[in-house]
Amino acid sequence: MPASRSRPASPGFRCAECGWRTAKWVGRCAECQGWGTVQEAEAAVGRVQAAVVPLTRRATPIGEVPLDSVARRPTGEGELDRVLGGGVVPGSVILLSGEPGVGKSTLLLAVAAHVAAAGARVLYISAEESPGQVRLRAERTGALSPTLYLSAETDLAVVLGQIDQVEPDLVIVDSVQTVSSAETTGFAGGPGQVREVAASLTRVAKERNVPVLLVGHVTKDGQIAGPRVLEHLVDVVCHFEGDRGTPLRFVRAIKNRFGPTDEVGCFEMSGEGIAGVADPSGLFLSRAIGTEAGTCVTLALEGRRAIPVEVQALVVKTSAPSPRRVVNGVDSSRVAMLLAVLQRHGGVDLSQHDVYVSTVGGVRLTEPATDLAIALALGSATTQVPIRGDIAVCGEISLAGEIRPIVQAARRESEAKRLGFGTLLGPDLATLRDAIIAAIAPR
Repeated sequence: MPASRSRPASPGFRCAECGWRTAKWVGRCAECQGWGTVQEAEAAVGRVQAAVVPLTRRATPIGEVPLDSVARRPTGEGELDRVLGGGVVPGSVILLSGEPGVGKSTLLLAVAAHVAAAGARVLYISAEESPGQVRLRAERTGALSPTLYLSAETDLAVVLGQIDQVEPDLVIVDSVQTVSSAETTGFAGGPGQVREVAASLTRVAKERNVPVLLVGHVTKDGQIAGPRVLEHLVDVVCHFEGDRGTPLRFVRAIKNRFGPTDEVGCFEMSGEGIAGVADPSGLFLSRAIGTEAGTCVTLALEGRRAIPVEVQALVVKTSAPSPRRVVNGVDSSRVAMLLAVLQRHGGVDLSQHDVYVSTVGGVRLTEPATDLAIALALGSATTQVPIRGDIAVCGEISLAGEIRPIVQAARRESEAKRLGFGTLLGPDLATLRDAIIAAIAPR
């Protein structure tokens, strides 16, 4: 009987995101639940000792490293410069992500036009639109400039060739998920392709000391599409968000190696393009403050900014066994908790009423410091007594009906005084009942 031959061990398959291994290919990683991230792993190789090569550049003491080559350059968009920490650092790679249609391409085209108008040479790589389509948007937004170069390419080698030929001062790639490399297997947008494209563009940015702006797609749950290593490769990760029903847009820094990550840039979309809003205070207030019941103003923190936001509430009596709870711009579970606290500690019973809570301007409130404004708006709508128009309220409400201290109280109070509100109600009060008496008691 012939002896059976032993088959060489298969390297198996490995997840490009988390490193999970399996003996056979699967479409979804069992560890990180990522789709399309499982790839064939390379066979194990023996240990290789790195050879020592002669040094061409000696290590420099950190105090002697020159800073002239990393001076920030403004983009021309003041709100974007605020988020980046003052401008773009040469040689940095910035990733701007956001949902489809939110205005990423419009914002970067405006940045390209501002930089080109200052005399710099800008290369705009459009991997999703034709040159004619980008030209139409540029004419509509006034972004035409003789030093703004446009190229519609999806091959990484051609993109690198365009950078060699144009020798730009700024490179914009729209988007990184649609550019692919012939040297790497897989489809455009796959983990391997995105990793190779991002790594190549990062290497070019560091070698040439040229900033690179990348547009990134997001998945349906809001995460940046592609491997997680993409966020590690780049220097700055910004997220562009906004409701399509409103012209307001926000840019937030999720990661920033050169500046803070608690700044927020505010923009307004229009038919002529996108423009920064240096003082968005009046965008979230209506004209009915102090005259209509069910309205209350709070100071919400957006990064380092304290922005006044008006909360509106409507209470309607119903005979249905399950009253409706409809919210817009606030957390529904938070409103449900505040309704229970109002009934238990505020003397406001809304168990037989439909409740509607919304914010003005489409802004979304997520921090606990806006609890008091929601509660007082509900109390005002129930009693039909307007809240005083000269006060703004801030405070987190506990399940015991106590008003807890809030963060950045001094900054909120300073902004309230600047906008003409005489009192910032909340930090000096102890309980919710005290706040109701101070704000919506019959006068």
